[in-house]
Amino acid sequence: MARKLAVVGAGLMGSGIAQVAAQAGWAVTLVDTTQEALGRGLKNIESSWAKFTEKGKLSAQQVAEARERIETATELDAVAGAEFVVEAVYEQVEIKQSIFRALDGLVGEDTVLASNTSAIPLTKLAAVTSRPERVVGTHFFSPVPMMALCELVRGLKTSDETLAAAREFAESTGKTCIVVSRDVAGFVTTRLISALVVEAVRLYESGVASAEDIDLACRLGFGHTMGPLATADLTGVDVLLHATENIYTESRDEKFAPPELMRRMVDAGDLGRKAGRGFHSYD
Repeated sequence: MARKLAVVGAGLMGSGIAQVAAQAGWAVTLVDTTQEALGRGLKNIESSWAKFTEKGKLSAQQVAEARERIETATELDAVAGAEFVVEAVYEQVEIKQSIFRALDGLVGEDTVLASNTSAIPLTKLAAVTSRPERVVGTHFFSPVPMMALCELVRGLKTSDETLAAAREFAESTGKTCIVVSRDVAGFVTTRLISALVVEAVRLYESGVASAEDIDLACRLGFGHTMGPLATADLTGVDVLLHATENIYTESRDEKFAPPELMRRMVDAGDLGRKAGRGFHSYD
């Protein structure tokens, strides 16, 4: 019998987690508030599978079997019976806390509650539950089906058993894990990319170099696959702005203070690839 996973949030991250878990044999319940959101999530999954089959990485039979393992729901109580639940909604503390409060009363006492947060300290989410030792961070990377890393984050009270269960889950989907042993805002990866992006934006904003040359410097000088400004465009300028704001709010470290240009770009809708324009143009 397939192990049961619930994913709360059918956006790009949630649908990606649901996809790789279904491919790995998990019975997945994908939950969101509307059928429209669920439809978009399933469309993302099917589009990804089409690319994998076109490239010969998955057979039509494998895709069909994985699709059979995904069901959807608009009510949060559909998570009941899951042994592992991943929250993957918008990066706002209050929204995530409200979900964790609700999940706490819907699942069994042995169920692991995980968050895909990239910047919010896990302890803030675990504290609203009666089981902080069963709360852990499973920070996947976008696009989930392509990216190999999963950052496992210990809250202040996360147990060894919970961390081991999170590793088992992530590795079952084909990911390589790193462990963040101290619950600092932004963990390891988001702190690193945020500091680099913030400095790159400041250099660009002040006219030191063009966006193209800043990215080229990181690719050729440091061997990065993608420059920091192109990374911001891929991730979403709004997403990285919110992440840096979360880290700065927690740490008050000026290296994470978002530059004014990032705020104005978000105001203008220049959000990166998804908008057709960010630090680079994608028309």
